[in-house]
Amino acid sequence: MKLFLPYLDKTFPLEFPDENLLALAEPNEFSAAGTTEAILAEALARPCGPGLSLGDFLRGGRRLLIIINDATRPTPTAAILTALMPFIEKAGLSGGGLTLIVAAGAHRAPTEEEYRQILGDLYGPLRERCVHHDARDEAAMTGIGVTRNGTPMALNKKLFEADRIIATGSVEPHYFAGFTGGRKAFLPGIAAYKTIEANHKLALSPRARSLVLEGNPVHEDMMDALPLIKAPIFSVMTVLDKEQKAAAAAAGDLMASFYAAVESARKIFCVSVPARADIVVSVAKFPMDIDLYQSQKALDNGGAALRDGGFLILVSSCRDGIGDEAYAGLLADSSSPADAIRRIRETYKLGYHKAAKMAELSGRAAIKAVSELSGERLASLFIEKAPSPQEALDGALAALKARGIETPKILILPDGCVTVPDVSGVS
Repeated sequence: MKLFLPYLDKTFPLEFPDENLLALAEPNEFSAAGTTEAILAEALARPCGPGLSLGDFLRGGRRLLIIINDATRPTPTAAILTALMPFIEKAGLSGGGLTLIVAAGAHRAPTEEEYRQILGDLYGPLRERCVHHDARDEAAMTGIGVTRNGTPMALNKKLFEADRIIATGSVEPHYFAGFTGGRKAFLPGIAAYKTIEANHKLALSPRARSLVLEGNPVHEDMMDALPLIKAPIFSVMTVLDKEQKAAAAAAGDLMASFYAAVESARKIFCVSVPARADIVVSVAKFPMDIDLYQSQKALDNGGAALRDGGFLILVSSCRDGIGDEAYAGLLADSSSPADAIRRIRETYKLGYHKAAKMAELSGRAAIKAVSELSGERLASLFIEKAPSPQEALDGALAALKARGIETPKILILPDGCVTVPDVSGVS
């Protein structure tokens, strides 16, 4: 078996015996039913679940709030808004009765360039109707109770000033919330910082992982917010393919449209593998190779299909470095992965869930990285630097054979950040 793995402006060759290959897993091909515009029009024409058509939903409304994603998400927001505007104009809500809120979570406000990216051709008519959510502005929040997991629930006041709400977004697997989209527009999208921090601390639970909704405490927290929102909600959720083009959409009832989008996302991003691998080679492709913070998704996805005691080889340039010093500093200050997890549980700060996921993986497997990061920096994160994928693989094969594993099985994830190995039927 011979492969070529992308890395910056070149490729690395990788070769090994065919008998060692467990699987080469990539996102599945998905035939979209037309253009983005056609997909959205069909979704709006056939809303999911109980409730009204969009036209009927808007009728009689006076204050409409539309929740939109920030520029860190590839959601086709401009196309969604273009599809919505004829209905909004017909309902007489395109003027002072309309507010768009950027669901930034704990992220910074969008730049003007990012607003242009988000709104597209509608930047001119809609920019003045846009506000951004600032999670740290406590005066802009309304407290509404406590979740079953003890999270203090506070959401943006704009939510309670509206008599109609449209939530937009995109749905794909998420490494601790199960899936993005749907209820995530509210928490963390327009939640207070203290709410987001408490919610994300639940990511330390082993039940908080990709593809899992039932029993996932992060998802449960998000769900607990919904009954406390009194205004009716209409949802438009998209699903993107591996090229970040619209593949499917669902609209209507918030949770019905979310679950419909989840099914499409599973078909695209979830790839069944026959067993857990002894070695996983997971590639963080451009643009996710920008830093280790983003490339961690390739580690998490690869780790889901890795046997304890195995080797995970990350191929990512991390061309802009670590990406966030908080999680890296926590790991560097810890004597071992177990010590890192202990520290995180004792004093959690937003962002430490990233360190926890990495520590959990490095506590049960060896991680090697082909990266521009220095060997010293990687070692502080419990990762060994490798000069090439081939040298990392050869070393892993030799180590496993020395343990008596004659034919170590290798899983290749050429696009590890978006490929989720499904091991639900594997012991």
